[in-house]
Amino acid sequence: AISSIQSYYSEVIPPNATILDLMSSWRSHFPDNIKYKKRVGLGLNAVEMENNPDLEKFLVQNVNANPSLPFETNYFDVVTIVVSIQYVSKPIELFQEIARVLKPESSCHVIFSNRMFPSKAVWLWKTLNDEMRAQLIASYFHSIDSFDRPEFKNITKVSDDPIDPVFVVSSKKITS
Repeated sequence: AISSIQSYYSEVIPPNATILDLMSSWRSHFPDNIKYKKRVGLGLNAVEMENNPDLEKFLVQNVNANPSLPFETNYFDVVTIVVSIQYVSKPIELFQEIARVLKPESSCHVIFSNRMFPSKAVWLWKTLNDEMRAQLIASYFHSIDSFDRPEFKNITKVSDDPIDPVFVVSSKKITS
């Protein structure tokens, strides 16, 4: 799964990008061979983010308690959310903030799998299959006028190992 995410990032995140890893934790999975301008994490666990070698800066914030992001408008080139969207209780408010902090023509990538902590995931997420989850995430983008049509992609790398499915729903900010 990590390899799939790194490979995907190498295709979609431009070099020298300023990146927000939203709901960040112990790793961000950015490829080692690409230089980025700045990688900022925002998440719940300071200890995990402090030990995340992919981040230059991090902030602790619970986006369910406060979905307002503490960043300038039109600041980031990319926003990533990795295997955490299933825990968001105020997705529309959060996606409004994502649209605010993204530069025009920049993108947001929401990566998810079929794994979760059931006791922490929102009820609706637990009732859906993977395609329906992608549609749910797409609806978050659709609810904000600032985003282009979302795209759904299975980025799972098939190998001899058991398959750990990884999916992404992404969209580009089209207005300022």
